[in-house]
This record gives sequence, C-alpha cells and structure tokens, in this order.
Amino acid sequence: MSATRNAHFLRERDGTHAAVTYVELFFDLIYAFAVTQLSHRLVHDLSLAGAIETLILWFAVWLGWQYTCWVTNWFDPERIPVRLLLFAVMLVGMVMAASLPLAFDTRGLMFAASYGVLQLGRSLVVLVFLGPRHALTANFRRIAGWLAISGCLWIAGGFATGGTRLAWWSAAVLCEYLSPMFGFPLPGLGRSTGADWRSAEGGHIAERCQAFVILALGESVVMTGGNFSDLGTWSLPTAIAFAVCFAGSIAMWWVYFDTSSRAGSRAIEESAEPGLMAAAFHYVHVVLIAGMIAAAAGDDLVILHPAARVGVAEAWLLVGGPALYVVGNGLYKRVVYGGFPLSHWIGLALFALMVPLALHTDLLMTGTLTTVAMVVVAVWESVSRRSARQAEPLSVH
Repeated sequence: MSATRNAHFLRERDGTHAAVTYVELFFDLIYAFAVTQLSHRLVHDLSLAGAIETLILWFAVWLGWQYTCWVTNWFDPERIPVRLLLFAVMLVGMVMAASLPLAFDTRGLMFAASYGVLQLGRSLVVLVFLGPRHALTANFRRIAGWLAISGCLWIAGGFATGGTRLAWWSAAVLCEYLSPMFGFPLPGLGRSTGADWRSAEGGHIAERCQAFVILALGESVVMTGGNFSDLGTWSLPTAIAFAVCFAGSIAMWWVYFDTSSRAGSRAIEESAEPGLMAAAFHYVHVVLIAGMIAAAAGDDLVILHPAARVGVAEAWLLVGGPALYVVGNGLYKRVVYGGFPLSHWIGLALFALMVPLALHTDLLMTGTLTTVAMVVVAVWESVSRRSARQAEPLSVH
C-alpha cells in the first residue's frame, strides 16, 4: 500500500483545532466502567497489597486509553476504518475491564490477553493504515515493538500467581510507561525524537484528558448517589455523609476546571513542542485520576459506614486519595503555569495534619475534614488565579 492511498485516514492539519468527536466520547465509556471497577476493587481490599495491585491495574487501564488517544489524535475517527478500529478496541476493552476485579485471581490470563490484544492489535492495524512509507510509520513500528515486549510480560504474568504475577505486570507497566520517555528505542529501528510528535494536535490531547477527568468525576457522583439510594434507611448521619461526599466532588471539579483546564488547552496550543507537552499531560493525569479513584472508594466507605471508626487503611484511603488528587493537579499546573501552586501546598499540609487525627475519629468526620480541605484549595486557587488575571492588564501599562 502506498502512503498516498492511506493518507486519507489521517486528520487534516489545516491549522484549526482538531475537535473531539462523539465516537471518542463513546469510546471513553469503556473506561468509565473500568474506573468504577477499580474503585470497587479498592474498597473491597484495603490492604497494602490490594492497593499496589489496584495501582498496577490502573496504570494498565490508563496506558490503554492513552495510546488509543494518540491514535485518534493522528487518525480521523469520522473515517469508517478508524471508527471500526475504535469499536473493536471497545469490545476488547470491555473484556479487560470486566476482568479487573479478579485480575490477580482467577482472571489473570484473561486480563493479560485482552489487554495485550488491545494494545498491540491496535498498533498493528495503524501500521496497515499508514503503509510502509509514511512519515509516521517508523514511529509506530517502534511503538508496536515495545508493546509486543510488554505484551509478553503481561502474558507471562497471566500464567503466574501471587507475587510473581505482580512482578511480571509491574515490569510490563514500566516498559510501556517509560519507553516513550526515551523515544521507544529499538535495535535496527532507532528512536523517536521530538520531531516525530510535532505533528500532534496538542489542544485535542488536552481536551481528551479533560474529558477523562469529567468522566471519572461523573462516575464518582453516580457511585455516591447509587450508594445513598441502596441504603435501606436514610438516617441523619448518612444524609450528612451524602452531602459531604457530593460537596467534595464539586470541590474536586472546581480545583481542576475553574481556570486551569482552559489555561492548559491554551498552553499546549501555544507551545513550541505541543506533542511533547501533550505527553507531559498524560504523565501527570495518571496521578491525578488515581487520586480520584481512591477518593471515590473513600466516599463509598463514608456513605455506607459513617459512624465506623477509622483504622490505618481507612485513614490513608480517605486522606491519601484527595491528597494524591491535589498532587496531580499541582503537577499539572506546574506544566501549565511553570510552578506548583501555593494553594496546593497548603492543602497538602492540611491533609498531613489530618492523618493522625483521623485515627481518633469516625469515617464521617474524616470525610468532612478532607472535603473542607479540598474546598480551601479550590477557593484559594480560584481567587488567586482570578486576581492574577485581573492584574495582568495593569502590568502592561
């Protein structure tokens, strides 16, 4: 196949913004399901081993979404072959997501196989789309090579058990997560450079990340409402817990979307290396959304057992989830604005103070305190950013 024949599958780069399509948003629903699965998995296993296993699985889920996001950044999802590819990835992704709760138990091989097919299969189809002579072909060959290596590690872990499975899958995650940082180097294929990513549409990547954040927040809200609805009796503590968790979700939305989401889109579009900045967005969002998953699991506990005493595992979940979300937001804003916000440092200090206090109180009080801290971060950040914007015209004159 010639490069000319296959070029019509690519998005047209005419200087306009590459809009996020409805089929991309439809594709994201698979990952909404996966986020819910991971949150429930964490609630049912609060041990250190359970948390590490959930983290490994989250990295895999994010990497599957991230690599597909890059494909739809270059290829037009409105073209039927690309759309059919997305639907095929969705089908395999559903199997992968359904396997998550028992991935470290009886469905390890099913998870590994579906994930490996999703990653490598998508990349091989992209190479068919491109043909042998397109400018992007060498880059996707390297990507496919690394995904083949990681796929072997995933399958090896699927056949293993216990700690051995964790070791294989940890190596697979590192393989997929770190290889882009070094340009996917492979013998005989060389390595990718910044020029290979320069044609990426950075604004599209920013919007895709923002869509995933709102999707994960939406799942958190749905889970909060679902848990409240499933309670046999609505008491005053459970009603307060419901209000506290909902307020926490609003504060999390505010921290991310009030000002920085628009600034992030602008920064990536104006960057001299939009592709590389877009890659940085992917690296920080994996931390940010991991915090959301943990926070959603904490909300589950608060609504279902508001009066229960807080143990060490519950304290780290209820405080650590929102704290991790603030860390992720701070890293994101460091990429956008060039510095870690003071409001986020204050929030992290408040969370640190809560850890020993949480061990002497109940879930509802701890959840209330973390929500208050998140509101403080949201208000402080909003006021400081808006004040800075209002002062900008004065500095010009």
